Formats: sequence, C-alpha cells, structure tokens
Amino acid sequence: MIDVLRNGAWLTRERLRVYPLMLLIGLTLALLFLGATSNGLMDRFDRPLGTDFSQVWTAGVEVLEGQPQAPYDNRVHAQKQRDLFGDRTQFYGWHYPPYFLALAAVLALMPYLGALLAWQAATLALYLVSVRAIIAGRIAPARAWLFPALAFPAVFVNLGHGHNGFLTAALLACALLCLDKRPWLAGLLIGLLAYKPQFALIVPVALVAGGYWRTLVSAAATVAAMTLATLALWGPAVWQGFFASLAFTRDVVLEQGSTGFEKIQTVFAGLRLMGASIGMAYAGQAIATLLVVLAVAWLWHQRADFRLRAAALMVATMLTTPYALDYDMMVLGPALAFMVMHGLERGFAPFEKSLLALVWVVPLLARGLGMATHVPVGVLVMAGFFLAVMGRGVQGDAAPQGLAATA
Repeated sequence: MIDVLRNGAWLTRERLRVYPLMLLIGLTLALLFLGATSNGLMDRFDRPLGTDFSQVWTAGVEVLEGQPQAPYDNRVHAQKQRDLFGDRTQFYGWHYPPYFLALAAVLALMPYLGALLAWQAATLALYLVSVRAIIAGRIAPARAWLFPALAFPAVFVNLGHGHNGFLTAALLACALLCLDKRPWLAGLLIGLLAYKPQFALIVPVALVAGGYWRTLVSAAATVAAMTLATLALWGPAVWQGFFASLAFTRDVVLEQGSTGFEKIQTVFAGLRLMGASIGMAYAGQAIATLLVVLAVAWLWHQRADFRLRAAALMVATMLTTPYALDYDMMVLGPALAFMVMHGLERGFAPFEKSLLALVWVVPLLARGLGMATHVPVGVLVMAGFFLAVMGRGVQGDAAPQGLAATA
C-alpha cells in the first residue's frame, strides 16, 4: 500500500478520466435534486437556492433602491432578506467592501434565479478558461484536463453556495499568467481582487519580491480608481458602514465561529476547531502567516520556475489569512494545474502524485471531517501542498528525485 502511494502508480490515465466523471455526475445529480425539490426559490431545507448568493442579490436590491449602506446594517439587511425570501430564511451577512456592491446591483437587475444562474455560469467559464490557459495544450488528449477541472469538488461547494470562488480563482490565475507579457493588465486583475481584502497581504509581497513594479503600480491605481468611484457614487457613508461592520465579522463570524469553524479553512479556524483559545489561534495564525510570507518572498525573489511561484502564491492566499471558507479553496484548482504542468515536465517526487490527488479531493472532505473529528484536514492538506511546492523551488532546475515525468 505504501509503495502504491509512494510511486503514484494507482493514478492511471483511465482513473483520471473515470473518477472525476463519476464525481461530476453524482454531484451534478445532487444539485439537480436540490433544485427539483425546491419551490423555485427556496430549497427543501428552507434555504434560498444558492444560499449565500441571496444576500448578494439582496444587497444589489438595496443599492438599486438607493440604500447602498444598508447591507452593512445587519438588522436592516436581515429584514430585507426576510422581505424578499420569507420569514424562515436564514440571515446571510454582507462582509464585502463597497467595490462588490456595483456588481451586486448589476445582478439585482435580473430576477433572482436568472441572476444566480448567470453569475455562476459566467464565473465558472472564467475559471475554466484560466485552467485551460495554464495547460495550454501540453496535455494529451487535448480535453483530458476538462473533467478534473470541472469535477474539482470545490466547484460544487461554490455552486451550492452561489459564491465567488470561481471569480477569485480566475482573476488571480489570469493575473499571474499576464505578469511577464502584460504587467499592466495583470495589475488591473489583481486590483479587482480587492473585493476579497483578506487576500491582500500576500500578493503585494510576491510582486515586490519579484520586482514586478509596473504590476504593483497598476494594481494600486486600480484600487484607487475603484475607491474613488464608490465615493463618487455613494459618498463616504458606505465606507463608514463597511469599517463599522468589521467588528461584527471579526467577533461573531471569525472568533466565535458563528459560520462554523469546520467551514473556515484557515490556520486560525483550525486551531479554534481543535479547542484553542482566541489568543492562541491568533498567535498560531500569525506564525503561519509570517513563515508563509517569508517563503513566498524567497521563492519569488529567487525567480524560481514561474509555475512554482504561481502555485505557491495561490495556496498562500489561503494560509496567510484567518478568514477564508471552503468555497475559497477554488484557488487550489489553478494551483494544481500549475503544479501538474511542472511535474509532467520535471518528474514527480515520491508521494507527490498521491498528495496532488488528495489536494484535489479535499474540498469535498474538509467540512465533514472537520465537523466529525475536530481536525482541520483542509488546512493540513493545503500546508502539505505548499511544502511540496516549496520543496520543488528549493531544488531549482534539478528534477525531483524519484519518478520520471509521466502522466
């Protein structure tokens, strides 16, 4: 058994095709069942279809009604959700900066289900385009990447919540792909990621360490332009509301774990899941963040293989923030693609293929295993993935000791 895991021989081409296809069919049927047993708006568990998307659409409605600050008032936002979805709906809080309100307003121009389908279809397509660009015809047959990318379990976590993981993964992956040839466009895409400010720490570190100054300037200019646009549209009150809402996000959602620590896939939440105090969890997150930041800075300063730098940065976005949920694990999809491309060219180290398979499947398991065992399985697997990428970076141009570059 150990030898099989070590050499990865169990991960054959046929299994890479059949297993994702089976999972894709099963999870698709589960989503279809959820939709078929709904009343067209609420599912059989009295949740809005797309759950979290309901509060995005609600926020858009509030903006269109001339109340852009309303999403940051939990009492007002909760009442609006009840007005739109019924008194039995769960409250879903709005935790985004004002940048995201503009997109929410556009989506609210459509009926709810149309907006949900358009949002998920468009951003899923962007994610698939980004993975296809990473592969760039280097896998045969040409469509062999499609089932693993589409059946990646984080896809279904994201679909179930109607969330923004597809957009986050696509923006970051496409920005990285544009870095060398189109640095200004890369900066624009990175600037758009400001709607997820908890990912803001590690990306500038990589850009500075790698000397990507034009991209950094472009990203800063994009954020400044978006900030000025929100001020021009809605005035300073909306930003005051956002900053005031951060206390609720920190105290209730993060520290008390009202969302559920098993859903939050970070070092902080993992430690809280295991029973650590808030102080110990913050200390553990701070140490992990510092170590990952230093590792990423070193890797990017050394100008290691671009695929390794990209994969490390994408995984690091999850490891350096205290607040990221399992749908945010979508960033692991492009990271896996970068790592696989490097492995196919340079060879795979012992246990590496099995590790990559575990990274691929862990979004399906992380929440359930965390709830059942109080062990942060998702965080541990991501940490192992990050260490594997860094191990390749330390080796430099040398091929990993172990297997030849086989698919």
